[in-house]
Amino acid sequence: MGLEVCCTLGMLNAEQAKQLKEAGLTAYNHNLDTSPEHYPKVITTRSYEDRLQTIANVRDAGISVCCGGILGLGEKETDRVGLLHVLATLPDHPESVPINALVAVEGTPLGDNPNEEGDIGNVSAFDMARMIATARIVMPRTMVRLSAGRLSFSDAEQYMMFSAGANSIFNGDKLLTTDNPEFDEDTRLFEKLGFVGKPAHAGPMVAPAETLGEVVITKVSRSEKQYA
Repeated sequence: MGLEVCCTLGMLNAEQAKQLKEAGLTAYNHNLDTSPEHYPKVITTRSYEDRLQTIANVRDAGISVCCGGILGLGEKETDRVGLLHVLATLPDHPESVPINALVAVEGTPLGDNPNEEGDIGNVSAFDMARMIATARIVMPRTMVRLSAGRLSFSDAEQYMMFSAGANSIFNGDKLLTTDNPEFDEDTRLFEKLGFVGKPAHAGPMVAPAETLGEVVITKVSRSEKQYA
């Protein structure tokens, strides 16, 4: 069918990642969610290092990495900066960075106790735009995905986020656990905004500043270990 295939299957060891690559997987989604400092306040079933190791296994298998985070987990602004710092200092920038606004689900700690960890779920369009713009600056060749929570934002607010640097969405009426705009609704939005989707297996366009040599994209040496 000529499609790119992306999976979200949780933790992976090196052998599992290799098997997925051999099966033809294009990309693997495994979010870090928040900063190393805030992470233990939200997630206790696995460590931050476990997540980083899964990302490393995916990368070493030759699979593209899709890795981002969630706003609205009760984090501080410094935690948002911390998440982007970790992503931007990985040996290779993720090919895709989803920026999500929390959609609190009933039956989960954050859905049932929205005020326990502070300002849970109260994410504005400006919060999203700032996060997206910063991600675009520190990871210029990455596809920055406007992801969960889009149903909370108007067309104008989404346009602001695209203008801030988002150049991708998750399309379809259902994400892993939450609702998403209908396909026809996104088609209408893209037509209104004059957006055209990129072909499968084609990377992002190179910015003029990079083409002219005004900006040089550097990487951390793969031999240098990364720690949260």
